[in-house]
Amino acid sequence: MLKYLFDVFLFTSCFIAGCALLMVLQTDQLLHLSYDSTGYLVFVFFSTLCSYNFHWYLSADATSENARVQWTEHHKVLHLVLTGIGGIIAAIYFFHFIHHWFWMGGAALLTFLYSAPKLRYGPFAWLSKVAVGKTMFLAFVWMYVTTFLPVAIDNHHWNGASMLFCLSRFLLIYAICIIFDYRDRDYDKQAGIRSMITYFNERGINNLFALSLAGFAVSTLLLYFYGFSLLTIVLLLVPGIIVAVLYPIAKKNFSDYLYYFVLDGLMMFSSLLTIFISNK
Repeated sequence: MLKYLFDVFLFTSCFIAGCALLMVLQTDQLLHLSYDSTGYLVFVFFSTLCSYNFHWYLSADATSENARVQWTEHHKVLHLVLTGIGGIIAAIYFFHFIHHWFWMGGAALLTFLYSAPKLRYGPFAWLSKVAVGKTMFLAFVWMYVTTFLPVAIDNHHWNGASMLFCLSRFLLIYAICIIFDYRDRDYDKQAGIRSMITYFNERGINNLFALSLAGFAVSTLLLYFYGFSLLTIVLLLVPGIIVAVLYPIAKKNFSDYLYYFVLDGLMMFSSLLTIFISNK
């Protein structure tokens, strides 16, 4: 029963939606943002729930060796229901922030475009042929929604700290996305989905991963010169260190729980640390 409930929590994307909430809370805390954060958190949770359930509804044929895909094949109606519920509530709160329509519209468009190539017909299928930077695109969407957009809505904290924090978060998420794409590279090649990971050889992928983590470390360390405490810097660096340690393991172990719970969870792990430990 516990495993069943955990699978429901994980595979309905409630977990990843919760991760998004914690990442927004960290952004608000560390950058001292002041806006209707409660309304935005509701929007982020349900828009994430909508987009991820929609994505998985379209991804049921990804691989026969994946426990999540097997779960999805038996719960496609649930994915559709959650997509609808998430979409309706996200739309309501989209209009709640309608005076920020430009930035909010960008988030909606970017989120849709990530899953659009899986529609497999018309102009959407064509997107899979040109989406060479899909890994970078996904990382950018996550950074945009959890970091850039709260700053844009607040509109009073455009400074070096906010830009470095955006870059730091983007590069950490990008490193994690590289691991996901490494796992999916054979399927992506067969499906005609292009990415840098399908083009690069093993050494090239390793170099790209190392470069992303190095950039994450540098951009995070530079936050010290914008008033971030040494403790906060260390806490922000912790998930990057864990990702580096897990990299060789994740290239061999394709467990859904490692990927969708541990690796996805590392995107928000420093949020747990800074929310409860650091005051910036």
